[in-house]
Amino acid sequence: MKKENLLKSFTEVKGISGHEQPVRNMMRRELEPFIDEFLYDRLGSVIGKKTGKENGPKIMLCGHLDEIGFIVTKIEDDGFLRVQPVGGWWSQVVLAQQMTITTQDERSYHGVTGAKPPHLLTPDERNKPLDLKDLFIDIGVKDKAKVEELGIRPGDSVTPYMEFREMADPKYMLAKAWDDRVGCLIAIEVARALKGLEHPNEYYAVGTVQEEVGCRGAITASNLINPDIAIAVDVGLATDIPGGDKTTKMGEGPSIQVYDSGLIGHRGLRKFIVDTAESNGIPYQLGHMSRGETDSSRMQLAHDGAPAVSLCVPSRYIHSHTSMIHRDDYENCIKLVVEMIRRLDSKEVSKITYGE
Repeated sequence: MKKENLLKSFTEVKGISGHEQPVRNMMRRELEPFIDEFLYDRLGSVIGKKTGKENGPKIMLCGHLDEIGFIVTKIEDDGFLRVQPVGGWWSQVVLAQQMTITTQDERSYHGVTGAKPPHLLTPDERNKPLDLKDLFIDIGVKDKAKVEELGIRPGDSVTPYMEFREMADPKYMLAKAWDDRVGCLIAIEVARALKGLEHPNEYYAVGTVQEEVGCRGAITASNLINPDIAIAVDVGLATDIPGGDKTTKMGEGPSIQVYDSGLIGHRGLRKFIVDTAESNGIPYQLGHMSRGETDSSRMQLAHDGAPAVSLCVPSRYIHSHTSMIHRDDYENCIKLVVEMIRRLDSKEVSKITYGE
């Protein structure tokens, strides 16, 4: 698939946590021309292995397939759907948003999120943020019987609806699910770039499942691979907004995370990434998150452990129905990872791991 179409298709495909199969199928299809074999854990993650040097260091690069969404839990008598959040939602961003409900047999229906309107709220209720238990979804029917006739049942997935688009400056790209389809896309593009290049290691391009509900796929996939170097590619917080501290800016390079709530970025690996970026003229930033974590938090703990870091594409408005990234950060992240993999031989990995 052409790169432009790939950006659109990967962000628009539906795949909340626990319902990632359409995204997994797409990732497998796009990886297939560039890797040597596929591996799978039994939770649903997909792993593409490309051998540069047999028995060389195992370099695991992962993005997570899943996005945040909801699951239908109850059908009201008047046809409204009650839902359970899947992943971290901030209640201020969920109202009046379009959603797609997908049934067990893959039928899809459009809906919109709703709650009691402000005109009917008490003064006390108006001064409080929405409690997500009060959220419902309106699919435009009159009663429960019609909902059931459509095949909608508790357990069906609810995915934010948003079409990919380029903004006024086309390098700014708006879509749903950049968190973390951008990581999956980078894993694919790195495999594409390595197709004709020598590299002294075994590269594992991984799409993990259920990151948004506890990094579960990262646990099973990394225990299957047992990596020597573990890198999670995800989105990071772009703070170049009104009221932000401007420490991480869109368009100024991928962000190497020095800290998040699940990982203290490995110092040796961070130095290696910085040196690689600087020696190749690739822009980068150093970022952190006081709350939140990525798959690297679990990857670092596989078996006897591995140096791990989170490499992030700065993004605005994550954990909502839509988010934004900058094309230059995406492209520079691909370039940086490719150059890293070209240098990660046994000697370099030992130096990073043991400080030799």
